[in-house]
Amino acid sequence: MGRGERDGRRDRRRNDAPRRGRQGTGTAEGDRGVTRPAPRRRGPALADPVGEELRRLGGRSAPYLREQVERAAAAFVAGRDREVIGLLRPVRERVPDAVSVRELLGLSLYRDGRYRDARRELEAFARLTGSTEHHPVLMDCARAQGRYARVEELWAELARASPGADVVTEGRIVRAGARADQGDLAGALALLRPAARRHRRPDRPHVRRLWYALADLEERAGNLATARRLWAQLRAADPTFADVTERLRAIS
Repeated sequence: MGRGERDGRRDRRRNDAPRRGRQGTGTAEGDRGVTRPAPRRRGPALADPVGEELRRLGGRSAPYLREQVERAAAAFVAGRDREVIGLLRPVRERVPDAVSVRELLGLSLYRDGRYRDARRELEAFARLTGSTEHHPVLMDCARAQGRYARVEELWAELARASPGADVVTEGRIVRAGARADQGDLAGALALLRPAARRHRRPDRPHVRRLWYALADLEERAGNLATARRLWAQLRAADPTFADVTERLRAIS
């Protein structure tokens, strides 16, 4: 992805991301909005199945490969995505069917803004595992590239699989963001309002992310009273969440 495409990506996200620091929940700090999916990955202590996978696929190189993956997992937790990428690309070349490697490399590429490369790795992960766990991230990669038909295809797969409320909510937020990118604010609101009504309070991280995305869209659509109520409830639930205090102050 070229610099101009990344800059356009940032411009599109200006209105649906926190305006101060734009730090996403569950993602590395930086130019990442709260509506950006939070990559799901376990910490640096690798589960035994990962070691078994590397032994099966890596043969005599397995101990070295495991060491590299463990280092990469620790770097991922610390937010050092470029270090992860540098560590894992040679490993991926040696064991291209290692799902743990494709997953961690794909998520790091995504967090680093390399959406085309991230898509390739996470599509391989989905193909090898049959999992839709990272479909929201794949949807966001497609959104970054303006591939809105692909966003809808991935959403359909995610909705059919229904892997969990948090993952489906992440996908719904990305889908709404894609609608808003195309100028369809009414369509974006129609996707998020019913989901938000099912939760009386933003008491879980994915619900707070949903309410944040909805509040932002309501504000952009000129529904200031509704946006103000949502910002206030978010702040009451968690005053440290993203930039809710600033957003509420700006609209009051």
